[in-house]
Amino acid sequence: MLRIISLNLNGIRSAVSKGLLDWLTLQRADVVCMQEVKAQMPDLAPTTLNHHPYTGHFNCAEKKGYSGVGMYCRTPPDKITKGFGSKEFDPEGRYLRADFGKLSVISVYLPSGSSSDERQQAKFRFMKEFMPHLAKLQASGREILICGDWNIAHQEIDLKNWKANQKNSGFLPEERTWLTKVFDEKGWVDVYRRLHPDTTGEAYTWWSNRGQAWAKNVGWRIDYQIATAGIAAKAKKAAVYKAQRFSDHAPLTIDYDWKL
Repeated sequence: MLRIISLNLNGIRSAVSKGLLDWLTLQRADVVCMQEVKAQMPDLAPTTLNHHPYTGHFNCAEKKGYSGVGMYCRTPPDKITKGFGSKEFDPEGRYLRADFGKLSVISVYLPSGSSSDERQQAKFRFMKEFMPHLAKLQASGREILICGDWNIAHQEIDLKNWKANQKNSGFLPEERTWLTKVFDEKGWVDVYRRLHPDTTGEAYTWWSNRGQAWAKNVGWRIDYQIATAGIAAKAKKAAVYKAQRFSDHAPLTIDYDWKL
């Protein structure tokens, strides 16, 4: 089995202080995709940079304490690629790709538009730039897993209070339509939904720190593993881990009948 974990850390140093590395040791994952690292390479302890038996790979944002993605790999990748060729968004550290034979695993962190209209417009620009890249990946003939925080809840069953959030970033009609196009027109597969088409509360991966969102499970499903059809068809088991909290997101683990 190939086990892939995706998790928005909301700061890798904070997540490590909450037991992340000890938990990862027990998971026997092959690849761990991380988002919102919020650190520069010199900030990371040697045991965090390379956590046995993993080698760590990171694409940090130029701005300190902001964004950034990373990946722990049990098997050394054939190739690592940082960024997808965006002049605006590559400096924010939102994309990291590892190639293993004919499979590519990508850690991605889409912008959040919740803080301001300016950031929402940046999110729309990212989406516009990323769609042609998705088409290019699809046409490459490789099997690809894109794991990460997409900052969009796709359907009404993907968040608790969908009626109240129809005008809020993350559940805007334009965002949902874009993600539908990714699946229905571009041929990508939402792997969790392939395995669990109707699951609601157990599917949530993010909870606001406001109020009692976590305690009441008022959550959103915004973290995905999105794949090409071949590898998606090999998915056997998917779960969101909630017994411990490493950040305001929960880890999404999916097992595939695949060997690196």
